[in-house]
Amino acid sequence: MNGARILVVDDEEHLATGIRENLEAEGYVAQAAHDGGEGLHMAMTEPHDLIVLDVSMPNMDGLTLCRELRRNGNQTPVLFLTVRGAPEDRIRGLEAGGDDYLAKPFHLRELLLRIAAILRRTAWYQTTGGNLAFGGNEVNFHTYQALAWDGTEHTLTHKEAMILKCLSERAGETVGREEILEKVWGFEVFPSTRTIDNFIVRLRRRFERDAEQPAFFHTVRGVGYRFTRGSEVEQPREEPV
Repeated sequence: MNGARILVVDDEEHLATGIRENLEAEGYVAQAAHDGGEGLHMAMTEPHDLIVLDVSMPNMDGLTLCRELRRNGNQTPVLFLTVRGAPEDRIRGLEAGGDDYLAKPFHLRELLLRIAAILRRTAWYQTTGGNLAFGGNEVNFHTYQALAWDGTEHTLTHKEAMILKCLSERAGETVGREEILEKVWGFEVFPSTRTIDNFIVRLRRRFERDAEQPAFFHTVRGVGYRFTRGSEVEQPREEPV
């Protein structure tokens, strides 16, 4: 996706500059910020297709910056860079709203591949249908806004919206956890498919009248999930996660 606008935020100026220059050599339009405050300002005032964000920075760390973006409705994909590579650190970063996580030191080629993969997934999300209605619920995939059956308004996270779109495109069919991981995250991100289960629980809480007896988000034991809009022929209900 050459021409994509990428913001690099890292307090190691030589690293940020090096990444920016290499991105420009690949055909991207790249900018660099050297602290969290500057990065937040640039992210909120200028359009970007991706943010490459260091986790450990003074004044405002990367996790805080990402949470602030999401709190303000900015859903630009985020690739975290960090010296911490433990699974729990990855999970914290992705729960803060990140899309991928790369431990330092890293190979430039791996960084470029991760960036390309995120942009491909984002392009898939943006080029398919923009709205979904099911069982009194309405979702706008462009704005991430949702209106639930009981009148409650929700702002979906980027990952919640992508999972819902992935399932709704295959309504009535069983979609495996591994397929969801590949479509939404990429296999390299999470060590366990249990992460998908946690997101399904959150979607049920938002949209099901009874999350313990789901009508839309069905578990297929040992395989994955099946989404129904309510108009498809109902199969026997499986127990929720």
